[in-house]
Amino acid sequence: MATLNDTDIVSALKENAENGFRLLMARYKEAVYWHIRRLVVSHDDAQDAAQETFVRVFRSFSQFKGGCSFGTWIYRIATNEALRILERRRDGQFSLDDPGVGANGMMADEYVDYSDLESVKLQKVILSLPTKQQLAFNLRYYDELSYEEIATITNSTAANVKANYHVAKEKIIRYMNSTN
Repeated sequence: MATLNDTDIVSALKENAENGFRLLMARYKEAVYWHIRRLVVSHDDAQDAAQETFVRVFRSFSQFKGGCSFGTWIYRIATNEALRILERRRDGQFSLDDPGVGANGMMADEYVDYSDLESVKLQKVILSLPTKQQLAFNLRYYDELSYEEIATITNSTAANVKANYHVAKEKIIRYMNSTN
């Protein structure tokens, strides 16, 4: 199958919702899961939030007006689902030294590859960042979105996103260089 683009998916959703939904899932299922997973850490929470994201996309598709790209709209819904989970936990931030939460809590997760210690260390520092910095960093670094797209997703400005990204990047670099 050729690479799916958002225009094809939107057209398919308008013509035949079931076929369109299959295309939507083929294009975005993995990306949405990993976007959410980087924020909430838990595989089960990420699966739940991803599923809810696609239910919301499907149910509210008629409200998509094209003010932003379809992908940006989906990421905004996914981000809101991830933030709902973090809000429910009420401890979205933690100390890098806290042994009971965050990256250390990943140790019980069978979906994490612990052989790559640098990746685990990177995740630990990313999870210690304030939410806005986490979002800016993850969406820019992992998902390679533009500052403008991230601003739309996070309901911010491109300038604020850029500042949050650079502050996050500096904190990450400092942490990665300071620990052995």
